[in-house]
Amino acid sequence: MAPTLALATCAHLPQLDPDAVHLVPALEALGLMATPMVWDDPEAPFADADLTVIRTCWDYVPRREQFCSFVDALPQVLNDPATIRWNTDKVYLRDLAAAGFPIPTSHFAPPGTAVELPRGRCVLKPTVGSGSRGAHRFEVDEHEAALRHAAKLQAKGLTVLTQPYIDAVDTEGETAMIFFNGAFSHSITKGAMLLAGPGSELDPTGLAFAERITPHEPTTAEFDLAQRIVSWLTPTPLYARVDLLPGPTGPLVVELELVEPGLFFGFTTGAEDRFARAISDRLVALGY
Repeated sequence: MAPTLALATCAHLPQLDPDAVHLVPALEALGLMATPMVWDDPEAPFADADLTVIRTCWDYVPRREQFCSFVDALPQVLNDPATIRWNTDKVYLRDLAAAGFPIPTSHFAPPGTAVELPRGRCVLKPTVGSGSRGAHRFEVDEHEAALRHAAKLQAKGLTVLTQPYIDAVDTEGETAMIFFNGAFSHSITKGAMLLAGPGSELDPTGLAFAERITPHEPTTAEFDLAQRIVSWLTPTPLYARVDLLPGPTGPLVVELELVEPGLFFGFTTGAEDRFARAISDRLVALGY
C-alpha cells in the first residue's frame, strides 16, 4: 500500500497556497497519496497519515501554543516538533548570532521591559508573527510612533524585536534561499515592502502583505552563508528558507524559516519535483 501523506494547512487555504498547485501531482507521480488537511480541524485524520508535512498553517500566530501542541501530538511530522517550537519565535536569532552567523543588530524586549531603538530608520516587529503582520518601518523622526507601536505589541503579550532598517534593501532587495533535505533548490529576490505603511496591500491569499518577487542567482557569499546555516541545523530539516539582507560587509541573516515558509515554486522549474523527492526520501528513511 502506498504511503499516506498529510499536508497541514489552514482553513483559509484548505487546498494549500496557489503557488503549490503542482505539489500534490508531483507527490502522486512518486506513488505517494497526499492530502491537504486543516491543522485545527478536529475531524482531520492526521493520526492515519504515515507522515505529516507542515505547510501553509499561516493562521497559527495568535495560537502558537495550540499549534505547537498539535505538532507535538503527530506520530511523524516534518519539520520536527522541537525545530518548529524553536523557529516560531524570532528569539532564535540570538542562537544564530551565538553560533557566529551575522544578523542585523537586534534588540528583544519582552512585555514589561524597555524597548531599545537604533539610531536612524528602524524596523519593529513581534517575535511571533508571519507574513510581515505587525512589522513596521519607522523613519528617523518617527521614534515616538515606534515606541507607541512597541507598547501596543507588548500590551498584547508579545516580545518586540527592533533592528536598524538596512537601506540597501531598497535597491538590492531581500534574498530567499530554499533548501530541501539540506540541498539547495532555488533562490528568489523580494523587493522591499512598505511594511504595513501607506500603499501596502495583501497578497492573493489575504494572509500576508504582497511582495515583488523575481528569480535570483545567489552570490557566492549568499550561497556559502545559507549553506553553512542549513548544515548547522540538527536534525537536517526537510525544508529550510534562509532570508538574507545586504549588509555593509556581506549578507546578513534576517530570518530562518523552518515552519511554514512560502517556497516560491512558481519562480523556478522543477522545484515541486525536488520537494516531492525530498519527502519521498524521508519516507524511505522511515521505512516506508
